[in-house]
Amino acid sequence: MGWIEASLILFGGLVALMSLGLSVAFGFLAINVVGALIFLGGEQGLSQLARNAVQSVTSFSLTPIPFFVLMGEVLFHSGVALKAIDAFALLIRRVPGRLAVIAIVAGTVFSAISGSTIATTALLGSLLLPAMLDRGYDKRFAMGPIMGIGGVDMLIPPSALAVLLGSLAGISISGLLIGGIVPGLILSVLFVGYIVLRATIDPSLAPEQHLEQSPAGLRRWIPFLIHVLPLVLIFGMVVGAMTAGWATPTEAAALGATGTILFIIMGATTFSQVLSFSGATNGIVGLVSAQGLSANIVVPGMMAILLLLGCFVDQVSMMLITLPFFMPLIAQLGVDPIWFGVLFLICMQLGLLTPPFGLLLFTMKGVAPPGIAMNDVFRSALPYVWFGLLVLALVFCWPPLATWLPLLLGS
Repeated sequence: MGWIEASLILFGGLVALMSLGLSVAFGFLAINVVGALIFLGGEQGLSQLARNAVQSVTSFSLTPIPFFVLMGEVLFHSGVALKAIDAFALLIRRVPGRLAVIAIVAGTVFSAISGSTIATTALLGSLLLPAMLDRGYDKRFAMGPIMGIGGVDMLIPPSALAVLLGSLAGISISGLLIGGIVPGLILSVLFVGYIVLRATIDPSLAPEQHLEQSPAGLRRWIPFLIHVLPLVLIFGMVVGAMTAGWATPTEAAALGATGTILFIIMGATTFSQVLSFSGATNGIVGLVSAQGLSANIVVPGMMAILLLLGCFVDQVSMMLITLPFFMPLIAQLGVDPIWFGVLFLICMQLGLLTPPFGLLLFTMKGVAPPGIAMNDVFRSALPYVWFGLLVLALVFCWPPLATWLPLLLGS
């Protein structure tokens, strides 16, 4: 059987199972069983599948994921997040679009503690969206910043998906986590600038509110020092422990503070091996390599595929479908894996915001008042998608945005 037929069987079967509503984890597991029987030698292939499953889920590099998620859960359920938002409200006063700016600043800090984009979006949406709407904010202007900063959570460590990407792609997890910091902060700054500019040009989008008298002098900063500074210190401890070599990403996550994820890893590991044995991986990689294309053409093509997939499938599916083909090409082209990993993360972040199936769009719809239509949610996220594309282009054209900080801290 040729590699083209093998590719059609594996990917066609996978698409069919996912179209029937089977979860990603079990869809890959079912295809792996079929692939093992056909391409890995029947009963011997099933034995190999079982060995892969055991080896993949016992990988030490994956254990930061539940720790990073736990850090976020502790943040949200302990009430610390609410006190942090109140602290920012005392410091951010006479700014156009004040509550939207608070959402961006608070979301950026929460991104440095939480490993869950959905948790950040749900928290800010349930707390700040009603407050903005009560004060006469335009509904799209109010929802956009919350969804936009929720996506940034994927870039700023701790990021559970960054750990998963690094593990599946064989990229340095510490380097990938740190490499997303600068692009994530650039996005946050762009969001704040956009909000202030739009609110200045059209004040009706965010009517100026009457503010109660706030404490003066040092008293104004006390809530920040008590409730926000410790969160920043935790972030510094996690990143510093990894970069200084004092701790692995797993131990760093534990300093700061799950069965479907195991099935996903099992499926990813065996699926890659089935593709390799069937000849599909070598066939597709050879086909692309034979064209003599440079990295400056191949990598944008990969990003375009990821952006398209992001409109229809979840982030884990994006990784499982593309990494078996992308990573051999990246290695062959001599591309910096951390740079490519950060580009991959930005594309996945954009997938959270792009209709029709962006996960954060539905999260926002779930916490928004009943009168807000899904079309309003889609349109409110659009400016932040454009900013994401801008940062994607900046990181592609200037790789040090992704690689400078890991190299600096690593040295």
